[in-house]
Amino acid sequence: MKRIINILTLALFSLLLVACSNDRNDKLVIGVSPIPHEEIVSLIKDDLKKDGIDLEIVVFNDYVQPNLALKDKSLDANFFQHVPYMEEFGKKNDIDMVSAGTVHVEPLKIYSSKVKSISELDKLKTVSILIPNDPTNRGRSLILLETAGILKLKDSKKLDSGLEDIKSIDKKYVITELNSEQIGPRLDEVELAVINTNNALASKITKDKAVFVEGKESPYANIVTVLRGNENTEKIKKLMKHLQSQKVKEFINSKYNGEVVEAF
Repeated sequence: MKRIINILTLALFSLLLVACSNDRNDKLVIGVSPIPHEEIVSLIKDDLKKDGIDLEIVVFNDYVQPNLALKDKSLDANFFQHVPYMEEFGKKNDIDMVSAGTVHVEPLKIYSSKVKSISELDKLKTVSILIPNDPTNRGRSLILLETAGILKLKDSKKLDSGLEDIKSIDKKYVITELNSEQIGPRLDEVELAVINTNNALASKITKDKAVFVEGKESPYANIVTVLRGNENTEKIKKLMKHLQSQKVKEFINSKYNGEVVEAF
């Protein structure tokens, strides 16, 4: 009898361990930028709950910590970046990351509070331009400025171009690099500023101030990022199912008025 009780006790303890393990496995922690990423992910939180996933959303205000948190496994996934940035960051910081899928594109724009079109720059003697200082968005910005006719690059296909890669530019153009988050609040101080859409939205800069817009063929779709090997886990598959749903597509189209475009 005592043997039977011991066996039953052990079986019950094992079931409790499995239950606790399942509780942990059902939790998914994702790091996001505030706009539009947090808004999009918050939209599907209840849907994931119905699928047995307890989603915890952690908001970051920079482009460094979300990947470092992924590396130390305090996050299961993050949602704020595109593939070129992910790959560049991964190489420099020894993080083996992959995309679990695309969600949306935020077309990069050149904004101005002082001119209504690029052609008006011809009348100005000096043009101050702010661009992001991280390698990927800096290169993306320089390609956009080239497309707008402001400069020529040595290699237009080099995604991580820096100022040293400019082949020719009129001396009246003065380009300054800043952290992406700092550019929006300083728009009124310069003639032109290249601003990521999420930062423009956060700074309440409307698209009527955009004087040049990146084309839809952009390779910079925002992705859900995970450590390699986790892209096919059940939790991530369920996350992507809801992020790439008709519900999210309709939300993006109605909420952002073309500032954000679905990419699935």
